[in-house]
Amino acid sequence: MSLLPTRTGRRALVAAVTAGLLLPLAACSNDDGTAKDGGSPAAGASAKKTELTVLAAASLTDVFKTAGAAYETSHPVTKITFSFAGSQELVAQVAQGAPADVLVTADTKSMDKVRADTGAPTVIAKNRLVIATAEGNPHKVASLRDLADPKLKVVLAAPEVPAGKYSKKILDAQKITVKPVSQEPNVRAVLSKVGLGEADAGLVYKTDAESAEDKVDAVEIPDDQNALATYPAAALKDAKNAGAAAAFVAWLSSPEGQKILQDAGFQKP
Repeated sequence: MSLLPTRTGRRALVAAVTAGLLLPLAACSNDDGTAKDGGSPAAGASAKKTELTVLAAASLTDVFKTAGAAYETSHPVTKITFSFAGSQELVAQVAQGAPADVLVTADTKSMDKVRADTGAPTVIAKNRLVIATAEGNPHKVASLRDLADPKLKVVLAAPEVPAGKYSKKILDAQKITVKPVSQEPNVRAVLSKVGLGEADAGLVYKTDAESAEDKVDAVEIPDDQNALATYPAAALKDAKNAGAAAAFVAWLSSPEGQKILQDAGFQKP
């Protein structure tokens, strides 16, 4: 018999430590007494806010801020707090019992690692990689093979990060050897390095490059040389607000949620 504590036990042990790591990035909506299902407010009743904590892959940072605000508008008694990080970091938080309600990763393998702690995952979006370069593409990077140039400062996501795994997959498939000047803990850190001029190029998701189009240029990678990133979302089994968690996951697949994701450049699931 395993002597390891259950996730619920782990959660109790680390709640005080991990609570401070969760970054509240979604705006609050008005408390207008609307019912928890988003229906009409009960007469004379003042509804209490339902707090929902969502752990999400770093590449979802911008679109989930928009999605969170939209969700709170249609569900006024729900307040969403997001914590964004590399999927491998989020999975570690869940395994250690971090207090949260929903998990959204940038690959299915990361989600599978905590399958015992989640409900059935739903794929909400897909994505592809592009080569991010400094604005104007001063080094004239045109293809994956150009990343092998030893004079080019290339930065990649670390191998344990989904974006790093996808990057390795497509480079290996083309038999291209790249020696990155650094390997970052999440794809947004790769984007930042390129945008700040600390690297000449890096592999990021298409949506990341589009979110920073005033700082970086994007070089498309042909479909037959690319990888398809998959984003599963799931409610955690011991979520404090199980009903609200399931409702948010379902909403991400709704027409409203899908429009927000696709307007940001994500592909249909």
